[in-house]
Amino acid sequence: MLFFWLVIAAVGLQRMGELLLAARNARYVRSIGGVEIGAGHYKYIVLFHVLFFASLIAEVASTNPAAALPAWWAYSFGLFLAAQVLRYWCIRSLGKRWNTRILVIPGEQPIRRGPYRVMRHPNYLVVAVELITLPLTFSAATTAIVFTIFNAWLLLRVRIPLEEKVVYESEK
Repeated sequence: MLFFWLVIAAVGLQRMGELLLAARNARYVRSIGGVEIGAGHYKYIVLFHVLFFASLIAEVASTNPAAALPAWWAYSFGLFLAAQVLRYWCIRSLGKRWNTRILVIPGEQPIRRGPYRVMRHPNYLVVAVELITLPLTFSAATTAIVFTIFNAWLLLRVRIPLEEKVVYESEK
């Protein structure tokens, strides 16, 4: 159980740090003329992530109170850690333009360095991997399935189409 709580605390601190970085980057982007697109759905993304952690904690506490690790835990946790490497590569590649919000600087082209050379939305791949691997590390299959499905809907129906429209339309 100690490993579970250490991981939850570390990921929680990571997310808080990322929110602080995103707020600082948002101030910078706005100061150079950037505008936010899709602010109306952002609160649902925040709620989604809060509910993910609440669900993960509740499922582990109710179905696996000793937090016994499944036989495959090292594989799923290894993938989770690999996703963190990609996450920080994304953050570093975007620099002051990295954010949890959709912020656009009119007239600027999308960044094409780091993982953005080969895919448009690598950070969403990170989130998708996290939502399945972190719960599976602790045998929380219901959380993994439910949040992975909802995340796919949110990304494919809301977030990515909006980003494609506002970020990449200038390339056409």
